[in-house]
Amino acid sequence: MLAEVNWRRVAEEHRARVRRITGPHRERAARGEAHPVLDFLFTYYSYRPSRLERWHPGPGVALAGEAARQYLRWPGYRQTGSGVALVPAAVPATTRRTARFVEELLRATAVRPPHLGCFGLHEWAMVYRQPAGELRHCRVPLRLGAAGTDAVVETLPIRCSHHDAFRFFTAAARPRNILQPARADQLALEQPGCLHATMDLYKWAYKLAPATPSEVVADCLELAADTRELDMRASPYDLGAFGYEPVAVETAAGRAEYARAQAALAARAAPLRDRLIALCGALLGAPDAPLVEHGA
Repeated sequence: MLAEVNWRRVAEEHRARVRRITGPHRERAARGEAHPVLDFLFTYYSYRPSRLERWHPGPGVALAGEAARQYLRWPGYRQTGSGVALVPAAVPATTRRTARFVEELLRATAVRPPHLGCFGLHEWAMVYRQPAGELRHCRVPLRLGAAGTDAVVETLPIRCSHHDAFRFFTAAARPRNILQPARADQLALEQPGCLHATMDLYKWAYKLAPATPSEVVADCLELAADTRELDMRASPYDLGAFGYEPVAVETAAGRAEYARAQAALAARAAPLRDRLIALCGALLGAPDAPLVEHGA
């Protein structure tokens, strides 16, 4: 059980932590400025900053004090003898269905060895033979120009296993990928070295909210931000104007640098994946709660 003074402090610390990312995003949005690296956290991923900044304790923690009753507006919270708590048995059926899929996916991913030989070439395949005006980041120049970028795609093997990256490949690049991953292949192909699989831990964390402890959501967000940075530093775009040094994967040294960074991110992701698996287990292992109104 957390006394009110303690959970309020933890909630404020969480807000301050995530506002290091949400604050600059809001400022850029107010100025109408696009950011080719960090906007991804709020466009590709759909969790609103206001929800991200709201603290939730997760299962197993009761919040004391009258102010804790504000949490009763959120699904899964109940008044208990110790205070207001997130009760796994009371979460909506939709959340438990999501937990079932997430647990299956993350367990399948966790038992596979990480593959570190993709070198981030999915971003190159997304611009292969693409007219300049149709590039996803059309205001950011290509480091090697269009011809040089196409030559890299034609020279190096493309080994993307993640459907949500592969689906953005240009039509000309798709046949060059060793795999042709479809949505139905996700359970069979997801592997822990994949940058997109690592970033997606953030998605699975917020998809289970408000049952997910906000500490885990914030950890996954920060990991996604660092992973996205590597993703784009290894991309064909020249991001010098935004303060990013390239990882030149068109060279042997750049590919070795990428693989080292990719392995480090996979190592950071492993314990977060385990925590999400445990959360899914807690949500799925609880018997159904009686149907009572929130706040009853």
